[in-house]
Amino acid sequence: MMVPSRLLTPQLLKQASFKRIVTFSTKHLHKETANANATNTAKHPGGNADSRKSIAPTTYRFIYPEFLPDPKVEWRNPIREKLERMDMIDRRTQIEIPEFYVGSILVVTSSDPHAAGKISRFVGICIQRERCGLRARFILRNVIDEQGVEVLYEMYDPTIQKIEVLRLEKRVDDHLLYLRDALPEYSTFDPNMEAEVVEDGTPVPINEIQVRLRPRPWLERWERQNLKGISNIDEYLNDKRRRTALEHEKPWEKFDLMKQYRSTIPEEEQKEIYAEVYSQLHQMELQRKKNKRKRSFVKPTKLA
Repeated sequence: MMVPSRLLTPQLLKQASFKRIVTFSTKHLHKETANANATNTAKHPGGNADSRKSIAPTTYRFIYPEFLPDPKVEWRNPIREKLERMDMIDRRTQIEIPEFYVGSILVVTSSDPHAAGKISRFVGICIQRERCGLRARFILRNVIDEQGVEVLYEMYDPTIQKIEVLRLEKRVDDHLLYLRDALPEYSTFDPNMEAEVVEDGTPVPINEIQVRLRPRPWLERWERQNLKGISNIDEYLNDKRRRTALEHEKPWEKFDLMKQYRSTIPEEEQKEIYAEVYSQLHQMELQRKKNKRKRSFVKPTKLA
């Protein structure tokens, strides 16, 4: 409504005036409150502190590779994978599953109803470690009475009572299945072998030994697998086999990014998985070190 200016009196202006609404506080913040808010913002720039998970070490993907799911998309099931990780943690609270790699020498004690004393103990070198989740397994090999013996163990089998590492080391190849065609001296270990003492924090050594194969026939065509742990493979190859091996080479695969993506788990998902189980695994490691110190301490029989 249009009102002439001559009719606008001070009383009418006071009644028609609008109050100013302030949507923020104009008061000065207390110094302690401002410092606390700045500290929380600096510590957690990405969001709430409760929503952020602890970051697991990058070495966990080598120490605990079975916690990573199968990279094939058609076999993925997030609910099953989470339940399996919970069962794996529960199993690790019952027995100690130490760190080991392909090439390490282990001794496994398991229940066997057909063995004397219902207990079986086997010493051997780990020649393969495969699969993931509760289906993770490894193979031990040893030569006993001039006969090669291999035992396949399910890592989370409830019949396993104890797994002990006698010699912790790595090899230059992902598997040592070619030891089946190698000389028996590379797979022979004393059943009464004692464990080698290694200080905590010592890096895992890499054994670069190269084995010698026996003459053909072999169980597999090792010349086509680009293995670094065999020294005399060229001695048993003729020109035809060399040409065939060259035809089966695929040097371009190391540049195939899509194949690497399909055969591995993305790094972001790895961090999320290991952050989920980091607290339990870290607590088990601390308890294992504590028990190790207790076993190494021998109480004196006589006091001065």
